Amino acid sequence: MIVENTQTQMRKGVLEYCILSIIAKGEIYASDIIAELKTAQLLVVEGTLYPLLTRLKNNGLLSYNWVESTSGPPRKYYVLSDEGKKVLEQLDKTWQELAYAVKTSIGDRKVK
Repeated sequence: MIVENTQTQMRKGVLEYCILSIIAKGEIYASDIIAELKTAQLLVVEGTLYPLLTRLKNNGLLSYNWVESTSGPPRKYYVLSDEGKKVLEQLDKTWQELAYAVKTSIGDRKVK
């Protein structure tokens, strides 16, 4: 139980950063974000992603564009705002610092 809780908290801690990083690559549809997260073995369901995207948008970190689809209703494509790009730069720096701290703390211990 303790391990699972810690694993969940670790994943939640990096999820927003990963989503912003994916969107930074270019305009993207929500299901494509989920696919990229699954490829990275960071499994997320729509019920988790959409509220997070809404929160990021409400915080001014992203915007979206409606794009007509040939196979159904228009699709919402997300893109980082200028503020989102600034926040992502700060998160990149924080990630580098955390990765260094973890690597240093772990030291020579083998992690499988």
